[in-house]
Amino acid sequence: MSHIYDTIIIGGGPAGLSAGLYAARSRMDTLLIERAKFGGQTSTTDELENYPGSIENCTGPSLIERMRKQAEEFGVNFGKDDIAEVELEGDVKVVKGKNETYRAKTIIVATGATPRLAGFKQEQELRAKGVSYCATCDADFFTELDIAVIGGGDSAITEAIYLTKFAESVTIIHRRDSLRAAKSLQEKAFANPKIKFIWDSTVDAALGDEILEGLVVRNLKTGETSELKVDGCFVFVGYDPISQLFDGQLEMEGGYIVTDEDMRTNMSGVFAAGDVRKKTLRQVITAAADGAIAATAAEHYIAEHSK
Repeated sequence: MSHIYDTIIIGGGPAGLSAGLYAARSRMDTLLIERAKFGGQTSTTDELENYPGSIENCTGPSLIERMRKQAEEFGVNFGKDDIAEVELEGDVKVVKGKNETYRAKTIIVATGATPRLAGFKQEQELRAKGVSYCATCDADFFTELDIAVIGGGDSAITEAIYLTKFAESVTIIHRRDSLRAAKSLQEKAFANPKIKFIWDSTVDAALGDEILEGLVVRNLKTGETSELKVDGCFVFVGYDPISQLFDGQLEMEGGYIVTDEDMRTNMSGVFAAGDVRKKTLRQVITAAADGAIAATAAEHYIAEHSK
């Protein structure tokens, strides 16, 4: 039989890296598997003002790189693979990737979430042709141009403020008459001369063939539509959990994995942490806390089953 790890962590965002650090520090034989780049959504975040201790212009990528190096120094094994199937029953869990098959006594699911589509016409067709979901990735393409941001939560307002460093103007389109973002973020947005607001409205369609030329905006109270000429549109309307791999094995609500306060799922020896699990607040700090708890719970699980 191939090597059996104490724990396999699926996902290399803040939850996965935190779990890796705590597991390795507990002398657990740990493998962390990431299919793309480490950091998840955090790697696309320019500023991290709400993460404790994040001073001196701390960015998402810089924080993630420090977390990754720290986990590596404590002995976490890192693997790059796209997981296609998991077998979670029994004392030894099986994780089948496109490159290899892995085995472990415990599994920590930290697969995160992916940006949700706004649902307007031509959104998919003009994705990466003016429609974007990552300000840090694409802001530079819109230097001195007019852009729109769809959304009214923390992510939308944070990224809108960031985009003003590049754009000529940023128009925030929100379906309500007030923002849902933290008051400190709202104050910054309202005070920024480059930011405009369109309230009580939604986007029905994107205009353009090969590249975005504008948006059809509909007022939800009057039903009236108008065209907004913009060169870019950034969508921040929430996220969908990356949990399809675990359908039929783990209990879920709305696609989010259900856990107890110790990150235990309904499957013995399987834990979940970060944005993929059902909870009220999805932030870097809560993801890191989840990872630490999940790794500690996994260590206790192994100890109890070794008696």
